[in-house]
Amino acid sequence: MIQRKQSLWLLLAALCSAGVLYFDLYRSSGMPVVSLRTSDHYPSLLVALVMSLLPLISIFMFKDRKRQKVMTFVSMLATLSFISLILMRVSGLSKMTPPPAPGSYWIGAVLPAISLVLLILALVGINKDDKLVKSMDRLR
Repeated sequence: MIQRKQSLWLLLAALCSAGVLYFDLYRSSGMPVVSLRTSDHYPSLLVALVMSLLPLISIFMFKDRKRQKVMTFVSMLATLSFISLILMRVSGLSKMTPPPAPGSYWIGAVLPAISLVLLILALVGINKDDKLVKSMDRLR
């Protein structure tokens, strides 16, 4: 069934992951103003697209829960790799020739962490659903 809690968690995770494509990841507060965006870095863009599309695809795999678990887990790995890419890019800013002024992370850097929590909730829901189906099969 599509009307499950984990479908809601997967949809919200996909929306949070898609928000990364719109919002800045990091912005410096001085001169020169440096802002990091996902669209400026090709590997980050590819990983962001993967982590946005996998939860959407996983929603419609409700008949094959094993594959849905795998897709959710791969989406979690993509989200973790995106977070590591963000951290590497921000640490690389200090190596620029005129180092930019100190800045702060923006909402685009927080969205992958929220997406990761939502994916964990979805995985827990999928496991509960799997246990429920297995217990019903035992009763027959």
